Formats: sequence, structure tokens, C-alpha cells
Amino acid sequence: MKRLLGLALTLLLGLPAVALAAEGPGGKPEKFNPASEWTLHEWVPIHLGPLDMSINKAVAYLLLGALVSCLLGIVLMRVKVGSDPTKKQALGETIYEVAQVQVAEQGLPTKAIGRWFPYVASLMIFIWVVNMLGFIPLPLSDEKVEIGGLRVPTLAIFAATSTLSVTLALALMTWVFTHVEGIRANGPVKYFKSWIPDVPKALYPLIIPLEILGQFMRLISLSIRLYANMLAGHMLILTFIGLIFVLENVVLAVVAVPAAAAFYLFEVVIVVSIQAYIFAALSAIYIGSAIEPEH
Repeated sequence: MKRLLGLALTLLLGLPAVALAAEGPGGKPEKFNPASEWTLHEWVPIHLGPLDMSINKAVAYLLLGALVSCLLGIVLMRVKVGSDPTKKQALGETIYEVAQVQVAEQGLPTKAIGRWFPYVASLMIFIWVVNMLGFIPLPLSDEKVEIGGLRVPTLAIFAATSTLSVTLALALMTWVFTHVEGIRANGPVKYFKSWIPDVPKALYPLIIPLEILGQFMRLISLSIRLYANMLAGHMLILTFIGLIFVLENVVLAVVAVPAAAAFYLFEVVIVVSIQAYIFAALSAIYIGSAIEPEH
């Protein structure tokens, strides 16, 4: 906890200097504006017709998150030094147990665990890593600061999961897998028939549209839950720091910095892990309910 507190205070105390020296993508000085963190500028433009596949800050964080997730799995669960159990091995086993017992076994039927455990476990680890990277100051920003005559990216905190397009893409994967697996396990007729509850046929014109809407609402709720929680956390932290610059009163740092540090620690210690777990657990439940709709 002391290390986390030290990291938070260092980060928050360092933000004022960064904000005052920062330059925008065009090289012009910019005022500190928390909302500008979610303006994604193209780093490498890639346009395939109407499809925008450009590399930007969010994509960079996702690529880094994928790399760190792979390294985390390899280091904790593949690389073994010596014959005695180590703390690293114990941590890897704990992560595996949470993914197996608390996520896969709670949401998936026994016959489907072997097929879908890798997906829900990878999903949980990847989202946790991306969430955590969002609270580590990294030089992956659109703003620049001049150091020794060189313009380099400033340190910034940004969570790719605080961008709706990212969480919607993650939710879309689960949503598609849910229905594909439901059709594969039950056949299209039995699967879609399972959407209709046991009610009088006279109510079908009302019930069927609501059930179809409910399936799409799963997609929306799954993506919005993660997006809103991560966005709110970052906005609160940056808003408290932004008060110092908006009101141009350094005295506010006495209140703003501790408040921002408290929200920072709350997000890192609690929200990051809970949101990764909930997303993976709901994905397992949705897929499991499609395989065995009678349950």
C-alpha cells in the first residue's frame, strides 16, 4: 500500500509540471484540459474505404496490453526456476484458480469449460492488464514537451477501456461467441426457440421483440459497464488536478492532490480488478446460458 501511495503522489505531483509545459499535436502550447485526453489523434493513418484502422493512442495501449498479457502468462505460468515453489509460481496459480473456479466453473457448463476457459481467462487477464496500464504514467500521449531541444511525448495516464469503441469491440466478441456457440450446441431452431418464455401465445407479439431487444441490451450493458467505470475514475482524477490550472491557484493542490490520490488508489486497488473479473464472469455466464438455455 505504501508503494502504491508513493506512486500516486509522485504521479499527481508531477502532473502540474507536465501540463504547463505540454504542447498539442500541432506544436502549439495548450491549456490543461482533462477532456482532451479522450481525443484520439491519428499516429499512423490507415483507411480502408469507410473503415478507419488508424493507429492512435488507444490502439497503442491495446497492443502494449496484449504484449504484457502474453509476457505475464509466460513468466508466471511457463517459466520455472528451480524445483521449489516460488512466489511467482504461487501468484500464477492464484490467477489460474480465480479464472478456473470463480469465472469458468461458475458460468460455463462442465462440458464447455475445456473449450471456453482459455477465452474467459485470457479476457480477464487482458482487461486487467489494460486497466492497470491506464494508471501507470507512460510516454504514450499526443502532447509533447521539450527536453534538451527534443520534443518528446509527456507522461500521461490513459485507459484504453475508457474508450467506448474498445469496450464495445470486446463486448461484441462475447456477444457473437455467445450466439454462435448457442446455435452450435442446440441447433438454430431450438436455440432461438429458447428465447421465448412459457407464456400464452397471445403475448408472443409483445414478448418476442422484448427478448430480441434483451439480447442486444446484453451487448450494450457489457460494454457500457466497463467503459463508464474506467472513464469515471480517470475523469475524477484529472478533474481534481485540472482545478489547479483552471482556477490558476496552486493553493488548491493541498486539497486536489490528496483527493486525486485517493481516487487513484481506489481505482488501482479495487476497480481495476473488479471490472476485469465482472466482464469475464458475465462473458462466461452468457456463453454458458446459450449452451444450456434451459438453465
